[in-house]
Amino acid sequence: MDHTVSRRRFLNLMGASAAGCLLSGASVAQQAKRPNFVIILIDDMGRHQLGCYGNPFYETPNMDRLAAQGVKFMDAYAAAPVCSPTRASIMTGKYPARLHITDFIAGNPYPHAKLRQPDWQKSLPVEERTLAEMLGDAGYVSGHFGKWHLGVDKRDVPGRPGEPDTQGFDDILMREKPEGREAREATADPEYDAHHVREITDRAVAFLEKNRERPFFCHIAHSSIHQPVMAYGPDIIRYANKREAGNTMGNNPVIGAMVETLDRHVGRVLDALDALGLAENTVVALLSDNGDYFGREGLKPFYGAKADLYEGGIRVPWIMRWPGVTAPGTECAVPISTIDFFATFAELAGQAVADPEVDGVSITSLLRGGDRLDRDALYWHYPHYHSLGVGPSGAVREGRYKLIEWFEKSLEDPEAAGALELFDLEVDPGERVNLVREMPEKARDMHRKLVAWRAAVGAQEMTPNPDYDPARAEKSG
Repeated sequence: MDHTVSRRRFLNLMGASAAGCLLSGASVAQQAKRPNFVIILIDDMGRHQLGCYGNPFYETPNMDRLAAQGVKFMDAYAAAPVCSPTRASIMTGKYPARLHITDFIAGNPYPHAKLRQPDWQKSLPVEERTLAEMLGDAGYVSGHFGKWHLGVDKRDVPGRPGEPDTQGFDDILMREKPEGREAREATADPEYDAHHVREITDRAVAFLEKNRERPFFCHIAHSSIHQPVMAYGPDIIRYANKREAGNTMGNNPVIGAMVETLDRHVGRVLDALDALGLAENTVVALLSDNGDYFGREGLKPFYGAKADLYEGGIRVPWIMRWPGVTAPGTECAVPISTIDFFATFAELAGQAVADPEVDGVSITSLLRGGDRLDRDALYWHYPHYHSLGVGPSGAVREGRYKLIEWFEKSLEDPEAAGALELFDLEVDPGERVNLVREMPEKARDMHRKLVAWRAAVGAQEMTPNPDYDPARAEKSG
């Protein structure tokens, strides 16, 4: 897809111009002070796959450079353990449970599982106000380059509800993960761009060059390092020969080569901002949409992977740089979530958040060196089964404690063994010691809050499945 101005944005801009809102000298001067925004969203990257988070196996000098120049969040979370809900949360500032977008689109039905999955929303409703639309109202131009995964399917259909051009984006290139021939040829040709990393970056850099004189929001969404796991053969061999190669810390040589490719193109974006004189007035955020796909074990200090509500599935790498504001090389341990982008960018762009259902809060104070947010807890809701064998669950983090509820057991009896797990993340980040028996009142209190939150946001609940077939359910899950 290659659009320059969507119909809705064109009409909005024309209306704003007619009102004189964008053409007054005061507005131009005010806009000049507002920062640009770049989000670099990586698919299925665990925190252990960046050198700056303590693993020397993966070579990420450009991501490490970004961390050295900005703030590295140590307790940053995806709003869901899979991609589409997290992406929806970034776009809207709302919990996936509130949006009813709680699984990757279009998900899997699992008709014979113990619990019936809800009839959830399988595209981003056009009525939802996105980051691009909110920033467009402030005079920003917005570009989306790469994976969208919020439409009814992955086809390129301009103008269809739920697609980027109907959600406020002006310049668009949609790309998805490679399949078939691409998967075979990538290992043999050093110039083959199977995951479209180079193509996505080319378009993003062109967008920066084209819009250097006006405020912009550049959303770069890579499908790498999502499966299929593949890279150029000689690069794989080089990583396989590293001393650290193996299962410890998930040190996969193929993914190592993929991460290095991603990092090189992240560097191109950072270099372009420097060359264009834009870096000083641009907020750059780099993060993942959920945890690593492979291996619940060995990703120390965390346990779990994609689709899990254990830390390995939802605690993600997240780095932000805002020159002159973020102190170089700092770390922040305040819990944040992908629901927070909307309120943060709104504050920095001088826009009010009028929708009372926006769940996120601005983290601008943390970028300025603060150490707290006005929020008691973070919540997750995953009423689905996943092909990795993960069952439906919910979770809440409140301070140092985190509670996970397993719906197959809790729907029968919340007091049943294994229905709830309580962890002290401060002393047990690997979530190995369930404290439910030692701290039953704490567990009950957090569970009550989780149940109340689901009711407050209108979360879709699971129900017993009348077609439950244990033998067939095991085959499909």
